[in-house]
Amino acid sequence: MKKTYKIEVDCANCANLMEDAARKTSGVDSAVVNFMTQKMTVEFTEGQEPKKVMKEVLKACKKVEPDCEIEL
Repeated sequence: MKKTYKIEVDCANCANLMEDAARKTSGVDSAVVNFMTQKMTVEFTEGQEPKKVMKEVLKACKKVEPDCEIEL
């Protein structure tokens, strides 16, 4: 399953770091952050609950960029 989320990120470098953090999160097959559109597209592993996984993605991204926001 693939979903797109609105995010708030301040710079392109931070967007790349958030993308890497999201990719390393359990339950995520792939993640792409587009700094220009302020969107994150996440493809979830089969059988994973997107809301639960996205809470972990948000935690991982906040380690990179403490003031980032992802609209879940």
